[in-house]
Amino acid sequence: MALLDNLEWRYATKKYDPSKKVAQQDVDKILEAARMAPSSSGLQQFRVIVIKNQELKEKIVPIAWGQQIVADSSHLLVFAGWDKYTDERIDSTFDQMNASRGLPLDTTDEYKNNLKAQLATFTEEQQAAHAAKQAYIAFGLAIAQAAELGIDATPMEGFSNVELDQLLGLDKLGLKSATMLPLGYRMEGEDWLLKLKKFRLPKEEFLIELA
Repeated sequence: MALLDNLEWRYATKKYDPSKKVAQQDVDKILEAARMAPSSSGLQQFRVIVIKNQELKEKIVPIAWGQQIVADSSHLLVFAGWDKYTDERIDSTFDQMNASRGLPLDTTDEYKNNLKAQLATFTEEQQAAHAAKQAYIAFGLAIAQAAELGIDATPMEGFSNVELDQLLGLDKLGLKSATMLPLGYRMEGEDWLLKLKKFRLPKEEFLIELA
């Protein structure tokens, strides 16, 4: 299917069949789509946590306001951004970038130093918000890749970020959870949303064209 057909097919699945598991090779493709996502200055200032342990998924259900889809999903992806920008993190990414391109490590020093100066004007809260925005780009591509593979996914913000970060130890890794994405296969006879027509605003209302 073409991308638009994939997007027409997908929906925010509300009931997963817990007996059906997503093949690892398909999970790997979804994760690679997220890894290949663009990010501000190429920093990839986010990480994706992959959870398939059933006991851990069960522990997340109350953190996710009782949403059973977390436990019933095959895999749960957690997208988490850096909690702040540091010289060490920025230097490390640019060093790896230059090394992979066979360039001297100081090739990007001027750009990197200007970037550090700009980010230093942000509060830590603003820095974390900026990093989370980059995570959402990867989040969107993961959703699209899942749809192409015929795998259901449910974008989720309905959870306690603080509690999830503590449970997964993200705070110790310098990360803050942004959003979650359960993956799996819909239980067609029991998902109330599947029966409803897909709705989006009409183009005339959604698009704003400036002359």
